[in-house]
Amino acid sequence: MSGFRPLLSILRRTLRVPADWRERLKIHAPDALAWRLLLLTFIFTVVVEILIIVPSAASFHERWLLDRLQSAELASVGVEALPYSAVEDDAAEQLLAIGGVQAVVVGDQGVRRLLLQAPNLPRTPDLIDLRQSRPVTRIADPWRTLFGHPDRSIRVQARPRYRSGDFIEILAPAEPLKAELGAFLVNSLLMSLLISLVAGGLLYGGLAFLVLQPLRRVTRSIEHFALDPETEGDPPSDRHDEIGRVERELARMQEEVRVSLRSRARLVALGEAVAKINHDLRNMLTSAQLASERLADSPDPEVARVLPRLERALGRAAALSRNVLEYGKSEEPPPQRVRIPLAPAIAAAAEDAGLTAEGVRLTKTIPARLSIHADADQLHRVLVNLMRNARQAIESDPTRRTGRKGVVRVTASTENGDCIIHIADDGPGIPPRLSESLFEPFVSGRASEGAGLGLAISRELAASHGGALTLVETGPTGTTFALRLPH
Repeated sequence: MSGFRPLLSILRRTLRVPADWRERLKIHAPDALAWRLLLLTFIFTVVVEILIIVPSAASFHERWLLDRLQSAELASVGVEALPYSAVEDDAAEQLLAIGGVQAVVVGDQGVRRLLLQAPNLPRTPDLIDLRQSRPVTRIADPWRTLFGHPDRSIRVQARPRYRSGDFIEILAPAEPLKAELGAFLVNSLLMSLLISLVAGGLLYGGLAFLVLQPLRRVTRSIEHFALDPETEGDPPSDRHDEIGRVERELARMQEEVRVSLRSRARLVALGEAVAKINHDLRNMLTSAQLASERLADSPDPEVARVLPRLERALGRAAALSRNVLEYGKSEEPPPQRVRIPLAPAIAAAAEDAGLTAEGVRLTKTIPARLSIHADADQLHRVLVNLMRNARQAIESDPTRRTGRKGVVRVTASTENGDCIIHIADDGPGIPPRLSESLFEPFVSGRASEGAGLGLAISRELAASHGGALTLVETGPTGTTFALRLPH
C-alpha cells in the first residue's frame, strides 16, 4: 500500500489547476442567472417529457387491450360458426388463442357465455372496463401494468363491434403487455428526450442571445461605471425592445451622473475658494470695524455724519460673509430644544435686526407667558432674518413719505398644538416674479442687499424643527410671513 503513495502525489501535482486557470474558469463560468435559466430549461424539459409520456403510455395501453378484444371478438365469431361450438374443440382453442387471450366471455341480455375456458390462475385478475373508464384510471392503468406482479392477469370488458351482445370480456396475461409497454416507453422516452433537448437547447440559446448577453453588457457597464464614472462605456445598442430601452436609459442616467459629479467637483473647488475668500474678507471687515470704532471718537462733524452708514455697510458685509459660510455647510446641526419664552426672544431678535423706536419700530401682540420648545440660536437666526428683511424693505421704499418710519408687526397664536408667528411689514411688497421662487437659494427680494440665502436658511431651520416658513401674502401694502413651530 505504501508503494502507491508516490504515485498518488504525482497525480495530485499533475492534476492541480494553476491559479491563473482557476481565475479564468471563474471569470468565464456561467453566472447565477445563466444557471437558473439552464435549470428552468431542464425543469421545463422534464415537465414536457411527463406531459408527452404519460398520455402516450395510456393511449398505447388502451390500444393494446382494444386490439386483443377485437381479435378475440373476431375469433369468437369463427368459434360460434364451428359445428357444435364446443369450447373443448382444439380448433376453437387455437382460433381464440391467436389473439393472445386465455378466456373469452360474451354477455347478451344478462347471460354470460363462456367461449374459452380460463385456466387456473394463481392471482385474481384485475378488471379494466373500457366502457366507463375515467381519465385518472386510464392514466394509472399503464403504470400498474408496468410495475405490477409478474403473475398478474387482466380482465378486459368492452362493447362488441362485430357482433351482437352487451359486452365482450377477455382474460389475458399482463406480461406480454408489460414487455411491449416497456419497449414503447423506452422508444418514446428517447425520441421525446431528443426533441425536448433540441427544443430546450434552442430556447436556452435564444434566451441567452436575446436576454443574457445584453444583461451581461449592462452589468459590465454598471461595474465599469462604478469603478471609474468618468470613463465612457460602450454605446447602447439600437434595439427597440425593453432591453434596448434599458440600455439607453442607463446610458442617459450615467451621463447625468457624470455631469452631476463634474458640477459637484466644480462646486467643491468653488466652495473652498469662497471659504478662503470669506476668511480673508472677515479679517479685513474686522479691521475695518475696529477702525470705524476709533473714528467714532473723532470730533469732525462730517465723520460723525458718514460713520453710521459705514457701520451699516460693514455690518451687512459681515452678515453676507456669515450667511455664505452658513449656507455652504453640508447640513445644519440638529436643534437642541429648550423651553424659550417667546416675548423676550422676539425682543432680542428685533434689537439685532435694527428695529428701534427712532427708526423702523416693532409692535408685537403675544399672549402672556407663551413659550415654545426650540433651539434658541436657530430660532434667533430665523427671527432676525425675517425682521431685518422687513426693515430693509421698509427703508428702501422710494414712495414712503418723509417722517413715516414704518412698522414691523409680530403676532403669535397657538393652533392645533402649534405656535404660529406672523411677521408683517408695511413695505412695498415683493415683486410677483420673485414670490414663487423666494425661498430658493440666491434669490433676493426687491430691497435685499444680501446674497439671497437668508430665507433659504430660515426655511431649512424651520423644517428641522418640524415646522414651516411660508409667505402668507404680499402686495403694495406690505408682506406677511408665517413661521409655524411645534408649541
